[in-house]
Amino acid sequence: MQTENLASGTLDTWTPKEVAAAYEKGEIVLIDVRTPAEYMFEHVDGAMLAPMSFLKVKNIPGNETRPVVFYCGSGVRSRRIAMMCLEGGFDRIAHMEGGFGAWKANNLPYVGTNMATGAPELRQP
Repeated sequence: MQTENLASGTLDTWTPKEVAAAYEKGEIVLIDVRTPAEYMFEHVDGAMLAPMSFLKVKNIPGNETRPVVFYCGSGVRSRRIAMMCLEGGFDRIAHMEGGFGAWKANNLPYVGTNMATGAPELRQP
């Protein structure tokens, strides 16, 4: 994990493998900030959806019990949301480096769409 101490608070950048390990143990809240269409096509199993275009910082759960980690497609939107949270009063927040693309590149499991049936299916690379 990389940590940046900024004027507005602390921004943690987690690797996909760090996120996967913590998520599997129930140690983090994982929030996907991509569009609903992106999420429906493929996403981390069980991740919450809070699209960037609709997200309100005041509605993000606090970090008191479990750290909040955002992810998007590449890491750009999730970093932007994390910065908004810091500017909105969070002392510390996190996002996943490289986004969902990096998650898949690290061969981590996810829910994808079966193109033959249109149904979601768990993909275990």
